[in-house]
Amino acid sequence: MSANQIKTVLITGGAGFIGSNFIHMLAEIRPDWNVVNLDALTYAGNLENLTEVEKNPGYTFVHGDICKPEDVKRALDAAGDPDQVGVVHMAAESHVDRSIAGGLPFVTTNVLGTQVLLDACRAAGITRFVHVSTDEVYGSLGDEGFFREDTPLAPNSPYSASKTGSDLLVRAAFHTHGFPACITRCSNNYGPYQFPEKLLPLIIGNAQEDKPLPIYGDGLYVRDWLYVRDHTEAILKVLEEGDAGEVYNIGGNNELPNLELVKAVLSELGKPESLITFVKDRPGHDRRYAIDANKIRMELGWEPRYTFADALPLTIRWYQSNGEWMDRLRSGEYREYYKLQYDG
Repeated sequence: MSANQIKTVLITGGAGFIGSNFIHMLAEIRPDWNVVNLDALTYAGNLENLTEVEKNPGYTFVHGDICKPEDVKRALDAAGDPDQVGVVHMAAESHVDRSIAGGLPFVTTNVLGTQVLLDACRAAGITRFVHVSTDEVYGSLGDEGFFREDTPLAPNSPYSASKTGSDLLVRAAFHTHGFPACITRCSNNYGPYQFPEKLLPLIIGNAQEDKPLPIYGDGLYVRDWLYVRDHTEAILKVLEEGDAGEVYNIGGNNELPNLELVKAVLSELGKPESLITFVKDRPGHDRRYAIDANKIRMELGWEPRYTFADALPLTIRWYQSNGEWMDRLRSGEYREYYKLQYDG
C-alpha cells in the first residue's frame, strides 16, 4: 500500500468515538487530505464530536447507512478517484450489553453492512481498505498469555461474534478477490468523545456527581487499556504502510482489572471508594484480554506513545471540561444538533 497516493479517506462511522478521534488526528497531521465521513447517526453517532473540523474545506459528511448500497455509493462518489482513496471501516454496533439484549442489529450492521461496503469498494476499485475490529473476537484468556494475530477466533458474545463474522468477510474478500484489505484488532480504548454508556466515561460522570459506580461481578475482569490517540495513529500506520491480507493487533501495554481502573479514577478525582457498587455479572463475561502488539511494532514501527499514568488524567480533564457535551448525550439532546445543522 503506497501512502503517497492517498488524497482522500472515506471513514465509516466517523461520528462515533474512535471515528471522530481519527478525523481530528487527520486534521492535525494530514491536513492536506480530504475526509469523507459516512455515518448513520444511530444513538452513538454524534456530530457534535466534529464541530471543530466540520467547516474544514476538505471535510464532507454523508448521512447514510452502510447496509444500504445507495448510501455507500453516494459516499464513494463524494470521495472521488478510487486510486487516491483509502477506506477506514469503523461503523459498527459495539456495546456488549446491548448485544446480549438483542443481537439482530449487530448482525445487520456488522456483518451485512460490512459485506455491502466490501462489494461497493471492490466495484469502485478502491486500492486501500482498513477494517477496524476488536480483540474480543479472540474470546477470553486465562491468567497467562496474549492474543496474537494467529490466535484462533473464539467469540463469546453476540457483539464479538458479529465482529468475527465481519473479519472473516474481509479475509474472504482478500483471498477470493485479491481485495487490498487489512484488519486491525484493538484492545479497550479510552479518551475524549466516548459514549457515556462505556465504562470509563460512565465512571467519571457518576463519580463527579457522587453517584454509585456499578462494577460487574468481582471487578477483576482484566482489560488492556489503549489511549484512543495511540489507536488512531496505529490505524493510520496500517492504512499507509500495512500489507494487504494482514492482521495487526493494537494494544496499550496496560493490563488492569476493572476494579483497579475505577479506583484510579476515584483517586484522580479525590472521591471515596465507597462509591463502588458491585452488581450482577454480565452473562458470558470474558475474564481477561491482553494484546501482543509485537507485529505492528516490528513491521510498521508503531508503538503507544501514551502511558496510562499520563493519559488517564488527560481523559478525566477532558470530561470535566466538557460537562455540557456529556449532559446532552445523557439527555438525548445531542440528536438535535443534526436537525439544526443539516435539516434546517
